[in-house]
Amino acid sequence: MCGICGQLRFDNQAVTSQDLNTMMQKIARRGPDASGEWAQDQVGFGHQRLSIIDLSNFGAQPMVDQTLDLVLVFNGTIYNYKALRAELSKKGYEFFSHSDTETIIKAYHHWGEDCVLHLDGMFAFCIWDKAQQHLFVARDRMGIKPLYFNLTDKAFSFASSTQSLIAIGANTDINSVALQQQLSLHAVVPAPNTILEGVKKIKPATTLVIKPNGDIREKTYWQPKAQRPEIALSSEEYIERTHELLTKAVLKRMNAADVPIGVLLSGGLDSSLLVALLHEAGHEDIRTFSIGFEDIDDEAGSEFEYSDQIVDKFNTRHEKYVVSNSQVLPRLGEAIANMSEPMVGQDSVAFYLLSEQVSKHIKVVLSGQGADEAFAGYFWYPRMQAEAGSDVERFSKHYVDRPYEEYLQTVNQKYHSGNHTQDWLNKEFSKAHADEFMDKVFRTDITRLIVDDPVKRVDNMTMAWGLEARVPFMDYQLVEHALSMPPSLKMSEEGKHPLKQISRGLLPDSVIDRKKGYFPMPALKYVRGEFLDFMSDILTSSACINRGVFDQAFVQKVISKPEQYMTALNGSRLWHMALLEYWLQINVDSNQ
Repeated sequence: MCGICGQLRFDNQAVTSQDLNTMMQKIARRGPDASGEWAQDQVGFGHQRLSIIDLSNFGAQPMVDQTLDLVLVFNGTIYNYKALRAELSKKGYEFFSHSDTETIIKAYHHWGEDCVLHLDGMFAFCIWDKAQQHLFVARDRMGIKPLYFNLTDKAFSFASSTQSLIAIGANTDINSVALQQQLSLHAVVPAPNTILEGVKKIKPATTLVIKPNGDIREKTYWQPKAQRPEIALSSEEYIERTHELLTKAVLKRMNAADVPIGVLLSGGLDSSLLVALLHEAGHEDIRTFSIGFEDIDDEAGSEFEYSDQIVDKFNTRHEKYVVSNSQVLPRLGEAIANMSEPMVGQDSVAFYLLSEQVSKHIKVVLSGQGADEAFAGYFWYPRMQAEAGSDVERFSKHYVDRPYEEYLQTVNQKYHSGNHTQDWLNKEFSKAHADEFMDKVFRTDITRLIVDDPVKRVDNMTMAWGLEARVPFMDYQLVEHALSMPPSLKMSEEGKHPLKQISRGLLPDSVIDRKKGYFPMPALKYVRGEFLDFMSDILTSSACINRGVFDQAFVQKVISKPEQYMTALNGSRLWHMALLEYWLQINVDSNQ
């Protein structure tokens, strides 16, 4: 919905308007409708607004509640804000706006730090509590909305993007823990780290309380279990409950807006099902948007064959965009400049270009992220299940991009600081409250890995054009339910059995039974021609050599035979390296 930033100083200095403006410029595209700032002595907030709920000035931010002595900046949407407003009104609170923003202020005043337990939505927010003299910071359960911070002995600074913190002088040295994870978990760097030493991110389902003396207290407020319920459910009951919760998730995201909402329609089961459930619930004027690319060899660059069937069946108002491969490279730098962290997903540019077009028509869209992770849609899940060895060995063989031995060849000795990916996975897989191996896989995927891969990618690329993406499959109540299901139920029918059962009779069988597609972006997968030249130039540039991250002998080996260096998930290792270096050149070097 917006971009937020701010600072709490520990050195008795006042927050400057210059620092706030510098950070706000870097998040301006997230909120093109209005901007605002507030500062008082050692604390200050900045806000870039995308107006979706309460379009009046009463919904403007930073929001100051003079009566309660609270100031808030907030990014996201609270889907149950109307119910919370009614509940808090009965408790004597008076409201001066119709926004979900003000509901957070009242909820915090009434419930304190536990206010987050009452919020159903996607959010990142910061409240200055004048009476308590502390900053209260929170991120939603699923980590859908980003929140980065820089902590020094002088200040705690926060923002919706890494670029805002780089702009005010955050340390841009490479974090060696993050580097190894970046290159082995296809660009996932789990919170709190990022690729830069001076930029951290708040974990999902986490709150911070920061005092002006520098004391910080962190609390995790939600940890879903991946276990069967005490009262056993039948397969039919699991599927029926999935239908109920998914419909509810879609409708609450449709209803929490004072502007029209569309659907990003890929042609796959997930986004098609969102359209079907909207139609089933009585929505008639449904707007849909699709994008496609050129084919390469026998790899199709679009899924229009399937998305067109959904458009015809539900008579949606449809916009279809075709992008030639010649358009991809010239726009790549733009997309990367809007990535808060380096993201290797081939669909990043696709979402960037699609969002550019969609934002001309609409401000809010529904998207299908999370369905594969929650309901076992990926090809590697059965392979992991069939694998022998320890939990981490079974997972790593079919997920991790390069063995540790190859990582040591990839980067220079300075960054040989340990197998941090394996350490992190050992920690994740040793967590309690998971019944079996695949339960651990699904929980790690939906609560940790997805946050810093597809979810972050979609948020960054849509918000670059002032377009808000809402993700019903990541509704926390639906996720809790999905994690309680037996893995065998989700994995039958080659995955996503519950969603396929719900779809029978709602969607064409050809869409339900098709082989799973992956957002087609062939040019960045099969690295040839101008794309190969482009990546070679980046990795052999003086900037890359001087940075000293990659071993140049290994770089030459990969450049000479890129198609021999594919990952377990069919990604290009050459692209992984080139993307990281290009991101650093655009977002770090250009700011120094």
